[in-house]
Amino acid sequence: QVQLVESGGGLVQTGGSLRLSCAASGSIFSTNTWGWYRQAPGKQRERVTIITSGGTTTYADSVKERFTISRDNAKNSVYLQMNSLKPEDTAVYYCYFQTGPPSGKASVYWGQGTQVTVSS
Repeated sequence: QVQLVESGGGLVQTGGSLRLSCAASGSIFSTNTWGWYRQAPGKQRERVTIITSGGTTTYADSVKERFTISRDNAKNSVYLQMNSLKPEDTAVYYCYFQTGPPSGKASVYWGQGTQVTVSS
């Protein structure tokens, strides 16, 4: 079992920055994928960014060149640096973690969510 703890959300003005953090603990395997998703009221969950075990990153078009995902495997943590924030970025952000044995089934875990609010 894996537990994820998020932090770093808050209220900022348009153009401001925030840095989200997520730390994992428990049964963590060497092969894993980290990511961030978000969900605004009345909207479906959206994948913001993913970083694979090989270090490949993928970003939603809406956040490309503004957000940056990074990870620290030694600390079992992932981060999301958010710059040039817009009101459209307002949402609850969820940390995503997928891990499993090389020859087994991977499991997905979610953080508790942290609110990001960008005022106009």
